[in-house]
Amino acid sequence: MESAESATRAEAVAGAADGEIGDAAVTHPLEPCSAAELERAAAILKQSGKLSDAAFFCSGALAEPSKAVVRGYRAGSPCERVVQLIGHDRKRGRSFEGRVSLASGAVESFTWVEDGQAPVSVADVLVVLQVLAKHEPWRAALAKRGVEDYSLVHVEPWVSGARPPGMAPHARVITAIAFLHEHPHDNHYARPVEGLLAHVDTDSRQVILEDHGVVPMPSQPGEYAADRVALRPPLSPLEISQPEGPGFEVDGHCIRWQGWQVRISVHPLEGLVLHDVRYDDGGRSRPILYRASLSDMVVPYGDPSPMHAWKHAFDASEAGMGSTANSLALGCDCLGEIRYFDAPLLRPDGTVDVRRNAVCLHEEDYGILWKHTNAFLPSRPPEVRRSRRLVLSAIHTLGNYEYGFFWYFYLDGTIQMEIKLTGIVGVSAVANGHATDVAPLVAPSIASPIHQHIFCFRLDFNVDGDANSVYEVDVEPMAMNDPANPHGSGFRSVARLLPTEQEARRDIEPARSRCWRVENPGVRNRLGAPVGYKLLPQASSTMLAAESSLHSRRAGFARHNLWVTPYSPDEMDAAAGFFANLHPGGAGLPAYTSANRAIENTDVVLWHSIGVTHVPRPEDWPVMPVEYAGFTLLPVGFFDGNPAIDVPPANGKGHCAPG
Repeated sequence: MESAESATRAEAVAGAADGEIGDAAVTHPLEPCSAAELERAAAILKQSGKLSDAAFFCSGALAEPSKAVVRGYRAGSPCERVVQLIGHDRKRGRSFEGRVSLASGAVESFTWVEDGQAPVSVADVLVVLQVLAKHEPWRAALAKRGVEDYSLVHVEPWVSGARPPGMAPHARVITAIAFLHEHPHDNHYARPVEGLLAHVDTDSRQVILEDHGVVPMPSQPGEYAADRVALRPPLSPLEISQPEGPGFEVDGHCIRWQGWQVRISVHPLEGLVLHDVRYDDGGRSRPILYRASLSDMVVPYGDPSPMHAWKHAFDASEAGMGSTANSLALGCDCLGEIRYFDAPLLRPDGTVDVRRNAVCLHEEDYGILWKHTNAFLPSRPPEVRRSRRLVLSAIHTLGNYEYGFFWYFYLDGTIQMEIKLTGIVGVSAVANGHATDVAPLVAPSIASPIHQHIFCFRLDFNVDGDANSVYEVDVEPMAMNDPANPHGSGFRSVARLLPTEQEARRDIEPARSRCWRVENPGVRNRLGAPVGYKLLPQASSTMLAAESSLHSRRAGFARHNLWVTPYSPDEMDAAAGFFANLHPGGAGLPAYTSANRAIENTDVVLWHSIGVTHVPRPEDWPVMPVEYAGFTLLPVGFFDGNPAIDVPPANGKGHCAPG
């Protein structure tokens, strides 16, 4: 007998015709897919006869319509809905991409992937766990290390990057490492099973073991849960309230706040995506970004030992960043007057997991916005305004690490991306208890390899329109022999146009205060200069692995901090290529920019690679305090003056009395 839940789902799927989300009409072509739309698209593809009964889905999302369609949309018009489905067919040993039209109920396109594979799915993880649980050589290797109760073994699957010798050329391989619990709810990362790797082909179920020798298991616990550590006295309560309610308005996935307007979605690979970011400037709705999101990221390990040398996980394109979104909790992940957004995520079987509270929206006080005290007229009180920012955030868990992505919108036209990295560092057991220069000790007998987290953000600018140019701006000292610099103290801002893709492969230069400015030469401010926004980078390393290494070949985007391409709908894929999983390398940005196309006065996309090089500390154990990375987008001549001059005083007076 059909359950009530499945009957409700069937009714929703049957009723999700073109232009509908469940019972509500789609109000904009960029409105993300509903659960019903995803399930209907998956059902259409499964019924098309193109897949075997061993096929499964890895992701499903709206195939975003063209810019012309989006810009030509008028409220109340029907929205054409096409769903992009990514998956893998075990019988064929191949991954696929399909596009399904919800209007026609037909498969618009279908392609078997030639190079690379679809991202890892929970379906793959389950196969790894099932295979190794019954694999006698694996269990024997664990027994050799004194592991007798297999129920206490934690198997952690990792994306492999490449196939080991002895596996078929198209094997869908995942590499497993292991940790040991002392009891079911402790921190298993405190007891790494050293020297043992298992490579599992999740299609054929072939297993190749690597055993590099027994290392004694660390004995000290690494607990961090509140019920397992001694806690300091509780902090005094800190409450945030907005008695009149928050200042933002939400219509579907469109948000308006203090002149800002932005649409959002959650992509199964990229995570939180911003669409059509614009600012209301005196009644003019001025576009700034057409689309902004994480494109991809890589985590290369610097330890050349067999347990870590192969590691360079692509947590977006290989593992699906969006599919790992946490359900956020008030008072823990978010504080204040909160509005949450759910994210429907396609399961391998074509049903949908609606991830509750995947995105958090709220306002934050952010200290002083601007202030001036007139020291020469003490009778005139100081003028001060408080800053406030709109926060859009999502947090993702990938194995041992957590990544928080926070987009901030400020009252002065600034946009900021802040990444918060936390979780548990990768570890090794060390036999002699000594640190090395590639893996410092974080606890007795536990070392953590030096590694990097390099993120690449795709920023599709449209500063007052699509005709934009990109300049690199350095602050340089004036020459001593320059007649205009008689005291040798002069320095100036020098802007250089980046005319082609290969000339726009650039790196940060903190000593020169380097930034990159996106201008619209056809739109001028009141001073006669082109309007623009600048990308202000933070200090950030690039890929440290050799350019000839597999890590660097596969993550070419990480070799430079800036890439610029002319917009192409065929290059919406990840910075390492859409099918990066087990791809041999060279895809993505190196391939996109190989034609060296012109990028002046056109629709430009900036790709910004940022990150941290993490040299682990004892303070990072057993759980790592948040480390930060990010960048800022600042208006440069976009406004005719300080856009926050009209912010009203917080106390209604403009000045604040001491005390």
